[in-house]
Amino acid sequence: MNDATLLPMRTGEIRTHGPDGFEGMRRAGQLVAECLDMLVTEVKPGVKTCHLDDLIYTFILDHGALPATLHYRGYRHSSCISLNHVICHGIPGDRALKDGDILNIDVTLILEGWHGDHSRMYVAGQPKRKAERLINVTYEAMMAGIAVVRPGAHFGDIGGAITEIARKNRLSVVEDFCGHGLGRLFHDEPNVVHSASHGTGPIMKPGMFFTIEPMLNIGRKNSAILSDGWTAVTKDRQLSAQFEHSIGVTETGYEIFTKSPAGYDCPHLVS
Repeated sequence: MNDATLLPMRTGEIRTHGPDGFEGMRRAGQLVAECLDMLVTEVKPGVKTCHLDDLIYTFILDHGALPATLHYRGYRHSSCISLNHVICHGIPGDRALKDGDILNIDVTLILEGWHGDHSRMYVAGQPKRKAERLINVTYEAMMAGIAVVRPGAHFGDIGGAITEIARKNRLSVVEDFCGHGLGRLFHDEPNVVHSASHGTGPIMKPGMFFTIEPMLNIGRKNSAILSDGWTAVTKDRQLSAQFEHSIGVTETGYEIFTKSPAGYDCPHLVS
């Protein structure tokens, strides 16, 4: 069956969706992209990450949606905000941003039952050259992974493309976290591995929805989880970066549901 409304629970199979699913994901994806656009002028030295999370919470509710991470497995915030050497799942708090900090802001919202999942890198003030290079290469790697999406391709092709970019630039790809299917479920099949070989994994079909969200490190790929049970950091405390888009496989290629309406897909480039 292709009707996702009849499959409300994870089944172990990769679902496909029809035109209604694409339309639902477009609306959810554009709203979460607008939310991250809103933050471009808010990220600056002196701003606390909990303030950014409050802005996200208000934006989501004001637009008739719900924050998917709030109360998810006990999580108490509307976003994940990961600074500097935090790989992912950073918890917003009283820490004020400093000049040169880099941060990933990851937001998932639920609009009319559909999940819009999206993250971008931001810079507070002026980035150091190595941080800016890391951000640029991570964005390039994500887009290279997206570019291989089409019916008949293997999911391993995504990780293969990302790995090629990372190796060429002497960066490491985090292997402890991956992208995932989504739609009416927050996390669904398949797991989208960002360090993989071309020609491996399941075959893509029209109507499949999933995220591509590579995490690249300046140092080693190894990660550790802090005592809060959420925050993942680089073991060597080197910088990490991540970008994420929600994608749908079309009859001829792909559709990015979460593209920025304002052109802020890589917002640290905005003056």
